[in-house]
Amino acid sequence: MGELREELLDRLETRADMARREISFGRTARALMLYIPGMVQESKLEALRTEMAAFPAPEHPEDGEAAAERLKLRLQASGAERWTGGLEELLKEVQEGSTALLAEGLPDALLVDTRHIEARSLEEPISEAVLRGPRIGFCESLEKNAALLRSYGSVPDLAMERLEVGSAVRKPLLIVYMRDVVQAGLIEEMKLRIRGLEGDDFPESGYIEQMIEDNSYSPFQQLQNTERPDRVMSGLLEGRAAILLEGTPFALIAPFTLPMIIQSPEDYYERWLPGSLIRMLRFFSALIAMFTPALYIAFTSFHPGLIPTKLALTVVGARQGVPFPSLIEALIMEVSLENLREAGLRLPKPIGPAMGIVGGLIIGEAAVQAGIISPILVIVVAITAISSFVIPVYSAGISIRMLRFGAMFSAAVYGLYGVVLFFLLLLSHLSRLKSFGTPFLRPLGSYRAHDFKDMLVRFPLPAMLERRRFLAADRRDPAKPSE
Repeated sequence: MGELREELLDRLETRADMARREISFGRTARALMLYIPGMVQESKLEALRTEMAAFPAPEHPEDGEAAAERLKLRLQASGAERWTGGLEELLKEVQEGSTALLAEGLPDALLVDTRHIEARSLEEPISEAVLRGPRIGFCESLEKNAALLRSYGSVPDLAMERLEVGSAVRKPLLIVYMRDVVQAGLIEEMKLRIRGLEGDDFPESGYIEQMIEDNSYSPFQQLQNTERPDRVMSGLLEGRAAILLEGTPFALIAPFTLPMIIQSPEDYYERWLPGSLIRMLRFFSALIAMFTPALYIAFTSFHPGLIPTKLALTVVGARQGVPFPSLIEALIMEVSLENLREAGLRLPKPIGPAMGIVGGLIIGEAAVQAGIISPILVIVVAITAISSFVIPVYSAGISIRMLRFGAMFSAAVYGLYGVVLFFLLLLSHLSRLKSFGTPFLRPLGSYRAHDFKDMLVRFPLPAMLERRRFLAADRRDPAKPSE
């Protein structure tokens, strides 16, 4: 142990958080114990100390190697492992919560599993609240998240494969999928992309999401992030796969398709008629949130003749005295709204919502009274803001808010033709976008009517028992690509 001990002590000079304790056992033998306070379970550490203190001394004198060998056999019977790896790997194990024991007379160290990592308890998801459904979400512990998926019931086909990411800070990661259901070739492609990741640290799943997606320049996400285990399990049963990362409560689901933007787990917990009505409401709200300010600019600046006469007179009368063109007027209100929204997120919870509401009312009323903004535009911006809150996927809502500005500039240049051109360019981009090889617009373009039963309208559950083929693995020919 001499050389290993000296090398360890040299390396520990830059690791002030690592505790070093000299413990005696037997009669005269000694051992060095290494651990990090706060990352070990004190009860396990105290049990190890007690066992070494109570280590029986032999009736006849023996050398240190014999005593160390007896100690090794006793501790291995209690679960300790003999460490034969390098020094860096040993320190890595200690940094993850294990306790290393270097006994005089042993050439190698003993590792005892004493890990105890503090983790947040399982709570209701903050970003995906529902009125009806499970009230539990993921936490920052990978082990708890994996156990949470296992606790959904006896699922023999549920598979979990472990990988590690990060070159400087190594973090465990799980790929979760259903063996007989997962889309053909998805897991191999996912492993290939994850193993090719280059980076010192991946503190959150958003890092992985950005580095393994198909098109980094698209305004749309190609993986879904969620805190809800029920949403992950539903995706797995549809043939998708999930990624769980240590240190974050957000799981990633792939492939991600356009209909998932307006889908919520609550749609399936209610009857099909209310669920379909709410889903259609979300779809039209997304269109309103993206195109309403652009249509206001197009009609007021280029096509006032397309507006009914009475409404046109009202709009023109409301805009009298406004010194800015429609585009600048809309930009002032939209940028102010985005600032208020961001400020509401960053402020403390007790004053965040109040600040957003009061700030919006004060700024809107003051702008109208000053003659800078027309009252009609305040109504348009308010409807747009309310519609954007209806989108259940927060990241998708950000994409829609971003595209809204593109539609506004197109309308300011070409009027209604610019809005139509922007919409066609958007459809062209979506038709080419893929998520792990699956077209983003699926099931659009599918020749099977069953694939449309869970799109804009959710059919009754008895009519949706058949799994959709465009995601599920082809059981007839596993080597055949998924349709």
